[in-house]
Formats: sequence, structure tokens, C-alpha cells
Amino acid sequence: MTFKITKDDLERFRTDYEGRRDSQVIENAVTKNGVRNASFNWHSIANNDPHFSIDLKTGNVADQKQSGRCWLFAALNTMRHDMQSKFNLPDDFELSQSYQFFWDKFEKANYFYENVIKTAKKPTDSRKVAWLMESPQNDGGQWDMLCALIEKYGVVPKSAMPESFNATNSRGIDEVLNNKLRHDAVILRKMVNEDHASEKRLDAKRSELLNEVYRMLAYAFGEPVTTFDFEYRTKKDHEYHRDSNLTPQRFFKKYVGWNLDDYVSIIQAPTADKKYHKTYTIDMLGNVVGGRQIKHLNLPMDEFKQLAIEQLKNGESVWFGSDVVKYSETKLGIMALNTYDYSALFDVDLDITKAEALDYGQSMMDHAMVITGVDLVDDKPTKWKVENSWGDKVGHKGYFVMSDAWMDKYVYQLVVNKKYLTDKQKKAQEQEPIVLKPWDPMGTLA
Repeated sequence: MTFKITKDDLERFRTDYEGRRDSQVIENAVTKNGVRNASFNWHSIANNDPHFSIDLKTGNVADQKQSGRCWLFAALNTMRHDMQSKFNLPDDFELSQSYQFFWDKFEKANYFYENVIKTAKKPTDSRKVAWLMESPQNDGGQWDMLCALIEKYGVVPKSAMPESFNATNSRGIDEVLNNKLRHDAVILRKMVNEDHASEKRLDAKRSELLNEVYRMLAYAFGEPVTTFDFEYRTKKDHEYHRDSNLTPQRFFKKYVGWNLDDYVSIIQAPTADKKYHKTYTIDMLGNVVGGRQIKHLNLPMDEFKQLAIEQLKNGESVWFGSDVVKYSETKLGIMALNTYDYSALFDVDLDITKAEALDYGQSMMDHAMVITGVDLVDDKPTKWKVENSWGDKVGHKGYFVMSDAWMDKYVYQLVVNKKYLTDKQKKAQEQEPIVLKPWDPMGTLA
């Protein structure tokens, strides 16, 4: 049955609108100030005071600028927090995000070629191929993808590979690189379907294409260092240190020293298709071919938050992924459900559950940050301190306040050391993961 909007319907809508006493006032406020400003709740400032019972010292806030590298910044920040504590490094010390960015894009190109060949016999209008071609590579990623990069390439301090224009403004290189990868997909699909090329010929062509990708990335970001000297002065006594002829792998082992296998991804996905205490992976998602598999353990929210609290109590910051744009006030550094009251402004019901938001595309993970504190009242969290990577001109010198209710609704992933897991959770985490479809919301990249 078709429903058409009639003149009578329009007259009824107009009469209802004009019959409301506040319609003109609200119209004036919204048209002049915009939806967000007109709906802003000033009480959210007082309700999200930036003081916390557990508050880790973490140094200066970094700035990803005009790039989508939040997942790299957040992960490397958790490592530098530990390094600053161990080696008394200055507040402005950072690990090189540009170094990881180069290798991520290089490995993603090969990962894309791998999936192009695997799906070459599918028509271009199949959902898998269309999904693959929509974004051959982008700036985003997940924790396990960084681990795969570090295991293969190590890490370096920012002094060894500083930021470049294209690292901080990545749109240009992303457009050109995706253009090339789609161009290469045409070649590889033809080799499979028309030329019936052997695996040896396909490998030779991939090597040739990857050589071109390497050259493009080296032009854009600078060629990654293979050896370097690490110089620094300690924060307290300004004692000079120099460590010469380090490789990225030796630097990671000596100065970070983490066993990356100890850190696991926990998700909070209350949808009907994902049972709690089960593990999940996502088809066609990754960066390093043959590298670490993406694996998530799904837990109820109370267990999810308790793991973050335990890690913070032990002095360790927590990588997490969320839907940062929802009800967030960037300038003030507030993430709270009452920051903008759209429902009251428009007199409409906008509330849906977290599961419904995931199922219907209303919300998904789009940004990674670091939890560096929590305010516990009667041992229950009320708000959380968040280190962002948008520089120190937003929030409280770059730090945000996240209400506990906002965490319930819009935080989807965190990474913890598995020593904090209960025996039941450890057993669940060891399960073989269930494979989700490539477009599952738990496969979105921060």
C-alpha cells in the first residue's frame, strides 16, 4: 500500500506547528544558532567536572592533525606512558606515528591485493567486491593491526622519523593511493579471469605493484629508518643519554619491552548475533598478510568496565574505541548523554538501545583514545578521564571527561592486559573466533 502526502496532511501539519506557543521561539533559536548550539545543556559542564579519584600522569597530549591515525596515536600513547615512567622521559616525548603510518599503508596495499585475488571470480557487483573497492585502504585501524606492524617492523621515537606534510594531511596521498589500488585491482582480476595466470605470475605482478606503492609512500612520508640513534634528557635531572645504532625492533624490545600477546581486545556489542563470552574476528579485515589476527572477546558492560578499572588501578592507561561524535562537545572536552538535548529541542523521541544503534547503522566505532583516569564513588565509576589526540587546544589541555552513561552507550572496544581477566574470561578468550562479515559494525576502523 502506498502512502502519499496530501494537501490535507500538509494543512494539518502546518496547523499543529503554528498552534504551539514555543514554535516561533525555537525556530528563531535553531535557525540562528544551529541545532547543536540551540540544544546545548549548560548543566553538563558542572556535571562533568574534570577531577578523578584515579588520575594517571601521562604528559603532553599529541595531535594527529588532519589524518585518521587516532588508533596509532592512542596505542603508541599507551606505550609511551609506560616508557616515560620507566626511563624518566620528558612530557613531550612521543613514538613516531609516521613510521607506523608508512608501514600500515604499505601492508594494507598487499592485504588489498590478497583479497582482490581471493574474490576475483566474483562479479564486481557482489557485495564483497563492492565493499572491497569502496575503500581499498584508509587511515583507520584496530589494536591487533598495530601489533602486527610492531611484530614485523618494531617502533621508533618521533625524533627518528618525524611528521611530514602528508602524515598530518593524509587526504591527498589517500586519494592517489586508492586510485592506484583500484587500477591494480583491474589488472589482477583480469590476470585471474582472462589470462588464467599462475600463482607465480600473480606473485611477480604483486611484487612489481608493491614496488610502486613503496616508492609512492617514500615520496609522501619519507623512507622509514632502518637504524638510528636515540638521544634524550631525563625529565627530573636533565641527564643526557645516547643509544647508538638501534634498529626499530631492538628499540621496541629495549625501551617498550611489552609482550604484545599479553594484550587482548575486548568488545561491548549487545546485539543478538553476538553472544557474550565468545570471541569474534572479521572477514577480510587486517593489514599484514600472515600477521596477527584481529580477535575480540565480547563481554557484558559491567565486566567490560571492571577490566578498565583494574588496569587503571595498576597504573596502566587503557586504549579504547568509541563513537566520539555522539553528544560530544569538543571545545569543552565533554562526552555525556545530556550535553545536547535534541529530543527536548524538537519534542521527538530519539532514544534507541545500543544494540539497535549498531543494527540500524546509527552508531559504530569511529575513534580511538586512551582512558587515563576514573572517578569512583562507592567503588562505582561516575566519569572517566580521556586523553585524546587532537592537540592541547581542545578540552582540558587535550583531555576530555567521559560520563559513565556515555561509556555505556557509545564505547565499543578496549584493550587490556589479559592478566586482569577472570579465569572464566581467560577461557573464553582462548576460543577460536567466530567469523563476522566484512561490513559488521565490529569491523569498523578507528
